[in-house]
Amino acid sequence: MALPLSRTALAATGVGAEPAPIRIVHLGLGAFARAHQAWYTARVDDDREWGIAAFTGRSPAVAEQLRPQDGLYHVVERSADGEDVRMISSIVEVHDGANVRRLLELLSAEQTAIVTLTVTEAGYRLLPDGAPDVSDDAVAGDLDVLHDALSDPDADVAGAAPRTTLGRLVLGLAARRRAGAGGIAVVSCDNMPDNGPFVRTGVIAMAHAVSAVDAAWIEQHVAFVSTSVDRITPRTTDADIAEVAAQTGWTDAAPVVTEPFHDWILSGRFPAGRPAWERAGARFVDDIVPFERRKLWLLNGSHSLMAYAGLARGHRTVAAAIADPTTRREVIALWDEATRHLPAEMLDLERYRRDLLQRFENARIEHRLEQIAPDATTKLRVRVVPVALAERDEGRRASACALPIGAWIALVRSGRELSDSRRDAVVSALTSVDPVRTLLALLDARLAEDDDFLVEVRAVARTFE
Repeated sequence: MALPLSRTALAATGVGAEPAPIRIVHLGLGAFARAHQAWYTARVDDDREWGIAAFTGRSPAVAEQLRPQDGLYHVVERSADGEDVRMISSIVEVHDGANVRRLLELLSAEQTAIVTLTVTEAGYRLLPDGAPDVSDDAVAGDLDVLHDALSDPDADVAGAAPRTTLGRLVLGLAARRRAGAGGIAVVSCDNMPDNGPFVRTGVIAMAHAVSAVDAAWIEQHVAFVSTSVDRITPRTTDADIAEVAAQTGWTDAAPVVTEPFHDWILSGRFPAGRPAWERAGARFVDDIVPFERRKLWLLNGSHSLMAYAGLARGHRTVAAAIADPTTRREVIALWDEATRHLPAEMLDLERYRRDLLQRFENARIEHRLEQIAPDATTKLRVRVVPVALAERDEGRRASACALPIGAWIALVRSGRELSDSRRDAVVSALTSVDPVRTLLALLDARLAEDDDFLVEVRAVARTFE
């Protein structure tokens, strides 16, 4: 019979379970963060120097699962040939994201060196230029909260309670300034181009709106690191939980299933130090843009194509979609368009594409299309639109780029419920005089005014209606 997992229970077996001191704060605790940043940290922190305090995002559920386990959980690396199960101990505290008081305590501590984030593209609540979206009620409310908390440079900010991730981060950085705790690195691990500068723009703009003193300190003392992250992490099932218990002898309420492949590329400075993540395969580069584009345009772009075209064709998983000869040809055509705008030798694109196909074909990683489909207006704007614009600028049809866009439009016009942070705008577009053009405009105004590209999108949409 499996035993309840905890550090006390683990220590009773003779295995060292003493938690490392907290030096990293993570915002947006979910399966990917545990399969990626926490996994990398656990792999290299032999001396137990880099403990992670993790805060959930929209739901406290993961914190409720991990708290009785003292942050311990298992990662199941599942390949076509078998699997490897490993306990991860790098997370030493877990909290509901609404616990702002504990967040401020940690960010005010001098030993805290890094804040990592995985909140999804939509979770930043920023406009495409990085400015805070003041039309968002939560953002507008947080600006009022922050103004009240930070207008007095000597005020105790611990009682304030922003709702958004960046609102909480700005308050935490202001608390750090007041504590004299020194510089810190903020590391976005979400799939956005130029995510470091993008988050920096949003944080500083939000801070400037409420406190010039705190904004100036952030500009001078906070480094915003850019990253490209890659590891497919499907939802954990009850069968996965049972399998971990059978293999390990521990009852783990929150194991994570992932693929053996992992990739993490970072660019930027760490004023207060960092773990030696490169020992687990992370790479530090001066120019991250080509790597970001490779990931966004090839992996994420084809994920979106398979999600919308695959769902329209009745598929449930990535493996099923890529096994469909039509969808597979469409994925390859999308890659052909994207790779024309990437440095092939620098990025080893032929190998990257071969590896992607093998990863997609791994049916033991049940990556559900429904998991990929949400927030199309945000995802397509960064995964597909840049390639479409580049193709059109060079006089080509961009017909492969029209595929995921047209398939998405057909799905939403069919009445399929797809979660989207801009749901009201999508619903409004569906009742417009020209829904296809209006939906395309939500992704990019230039493409919506490009009549030739619009013809391509309309043709795709018709094939799925």
